[in-house]
Amino acid sequence: MCASQSGRLSGDDVFDLTRTAVVMADRAGVAQGWTKGAERLLGYAVSEAVGRPLTELFAGVAAGAPPDNRWESRLAAADGWSGLEAVRHKDGHRLDLEFRVLPLMDAQEHSTRLVLAAEMTRTPWSGASRSFLEGILGMSPIGVAMVNADLQFVWLNDALEQMGGTSREQRLGKRLGEIQPGLAVEAIEAEMRKVLASGTPSVGYEYLGRPESDPQREHAYSTSFFRIEDEAGQVLGVCYMVLDVTESYRARQRMALLNRAGERIGSSLDVWQTAQELADAAVPELADFVTVDLLDALLSGEEPMPEPADGADLFTMRRAGQQSVREGCPEAVVAIGDAAAYPPSAPVVLSLIEGDSALFQTLDLAEGDWAAEDPVRAAHLRELGFHSLMVVPLRARGAFLGAAAFARWQHTGPFQPDDLVLAEEFVTRAAISIDNARRYTREHNTALTLQHSLLPHDLPEQCAVEAAYRYLPADSLSGVGGDWFDVIPLSGARVALVVGDVVGHGVHAAATMGRLRAAVQALADLDLSPEEVLAHLDDMVNRVGHDTSSDDGVIGATCLYAVYDPAGCRCTLARAGHPAPLLISPAGEGQLLELPTGPPLGLGGMPFESVELPLPEGSLLALYTNGLLLGKALDLDGGITRLRSALADPQAPLEDLCDTVIGGLPGGRPVDDVALLLARTRALAPAQLATWEIPADPSAVGQARRSAAGRLAEWGLEDLAFSTELIVSELVTNAIRHASGPISLRMIRARTLICEVSDSSSTSPHLRHARTTDEGGRGLFLIARYAERWGTRYTAQGKIIWAEQPLRSVAGSVPAHDVDALLDGLGDLDGPAGGTGTEGH
Repeated sequence: MCASQSGRLSGDDVFDLTRTAVVMADRAGVAQGWTKGAERLLGYAVSEAVGRPLTELFAGVAAGAPPDNRWESRLAAADGWSGLEAVRHKDGHRLDLEFRVLPLMDAQEHSTRLVLAAEMTRTPWSGASRSFLEGILGMSPIGVAMVNADLQFVWLNDALEQMGGTSREQRLGKRLGEIQPGLAVEAIEAEMRKVLASGTPSVGYEYLGRPESDPQREHAYSTSFFRIEDEAGQVLGVCYMVLDVTESYRARQRMALLNRAGERIGSSLDVWQTAQELADAAVPELADFVTVDLLDALLSGEEPMPEPADGADLFTMRRAGQQSVREGCPEAVVAIGDAAAYPPSAPVVLSLIEGDSALFQTLDLAEGDWAAEDPVRAAHLRELGFHSLMVVPLRARGAFLGAAAFARWQHTGPFQPDDLVLAEEFVTRAAISIDNARRYTREHNTALTLQHSLLPHDLPEQCAVEAAYRYLPADSLSGVGGDWFDVIPLSGARVALVVGDVVGHGVHAAATMGRLRAAVQALADLDLSPEEVLAHLDDMVNRVGHDTSSDDGVIGATCLYAVYDPAGCRCTLARAGHPAPLLISPAGEGQLLELPTGPPLGLGGMPFESVELPLPEGSLLALYTNGLLLGKALDLDGGITRLRSALADPQAPLEDLCDTVIGGLPGGRPVDDVALLLARTRALAPAQLATWEIPADPSAVGQARRSAAGRLAEWGLEDLAFSTELIVSELVTNAIRHASGPISLRMIRARTLICEVSDSSSTSPHLRHARTTDEGGRGLFLIARYAERWGTRYTAQGKIIWAEQPLRSVAGSVPAHDVDALLDGLGDLDGPAGGTGTEGH
């Protein structure tokens, strides 16, 4: 099969195929091939056009016009035909077209026809001669070839000859696989056979290959195949048109790769992980081996360099990420986390000093300054066959963070300038993510440090409960929370158990938590009831909300406050929007305590209620924040079930129980901070308590002192007799003088020696300095000198004044002249009043 070899068209007659309909048709006028240009011009898709008569595709513009049978004669003309016609677009609008029908000739007879059409206003070609076929196909940048039924070349144009790098003489009579082994021959020939068998054109078939004209570089081609038949319908072969779409293909590949990299790089706020993600994203699509080195100062928390560095600063780089197409990264001479030292002339160093990317299309590992200064590394890379290198500094917000190196050793050709542009896009995205991670890590660590400094490091000594705790910070994305817990010893051997949670995350939440924890401790020292403590906290959170900007994320808090008394084995609890505690009985039965649900702190105006419950010795009370229940699954009921199962054995060691609870959290680290406080109740033995009812008679003071001294002898605490008698004398005397109703004295031998005097008065005494002429007023001053702590707490029946002493004598710590003064002040301890009296009851 051959084309007419007459003269070529002039430059004015060469037309644009992208704006021209090119149609293959048989002599019967049925479309056999339909190009994208035809689809754009006439509106019919390939699937709609192929197999239909041209009389339908080039229908007249008049509504209901009969088929134009003149196309039969035009297609049958031996010399082809050209002319002007008005036809109808698929959507109905008029098109004024210039047509040219060109016969494709074989040695026997005219068979297939090539029909060209273009709008008259766009492409002037009506004066073309029979040489139009050669002008269109021969001079077009589109490669065109025709093969017979055995897939042997019988004709090709100049563009295809140049595109493949093989001459026309070498191609004619041969199959594609014999002349272009660098192409995907089997797949291409399979596509042609499919077109031969079905007659359905294949449009836009893409494949990759290395042509003889450029064997070092992989090209991309887009090809359309059309079956050629004679007028009898006999299959003669395939005509195919080829476009080298390497640049557009590479552009699409780079865009797709960049999109994938954008999804992979920066998935976390971790500097090391982000550096590794950069290396992973570039291998193997862009490079065979990638390293990411960050400045050691950056990794240690210092601010990055604001400008290109001095060479001396770069010897403290550290490998943060690396990846290779080879398993195990054999190219790497350092491991992740190790120092990455480079000589001053190394490309990585020079890139950071100059502040620009570097492209080494041909990498010389045998010569050069850096190869001489680092012969071990150079020999290692030379042995592995590296031939091309790119180095890109990591820079974000005007600061230098490190450098990434991209290397190739496979036969994919050297890096091109477009590859460097793509690598810079990768590195820019990674640098911003790394800088964000660095900033977040610094702020997160600051918040964690603040948070840890505000939380208790050790639980205080007390005898009411055995306690253990766990605190688990949230994952890095959630930020530092405002959860806290506390165990606060109270008067009378009691203990306060507290768990709270500030809404929000970050430094403000941690600071608010610290303020609330300090406030709870201060309120606990006042011996307020749980509901009163929460009411004061509610007022405080309201004030914090007014004092703090609205964009800090802190909008309130929840809290649970419980007071356990080991003397009566009773517990009083109140909560402000906080999860109810879980109680495990000594027998192992678990239940959520039904407490009044007070509003969260900060809402204001709503009252809080407390509930008093008996807690037998050995009961296990679990206080927690909602992070323990929700976890990543956000399953409240499931969290309660997990907690109950983890605490099934209430007599197990508390540390083991804490580990079991935390170990059962789903999904590893939770999305919110977790605070857990476990408390197993204890009870004071009867032998540790002594209680006496005191008649409202001054003569009862002496008997109270003697009863106290006798109980101290039983407890083996005779060394505390003097100070205890003084304290008892003063407290009982004040109650008799200034109070009314029943008076009782209670002594508790626990971690300390506690003396308590209760009465029905709600007036609290206060400490004052008596004048030298005063006969009384020194009682509380004397108590304060001997007692480790003292204070007042209120009950429904009145008040209790208490004083604690360590279980050791403190008399030796009082100078002799002070002891004499005290005795003078007391006067006759066995007298009617038996004490000095204290003003202000």
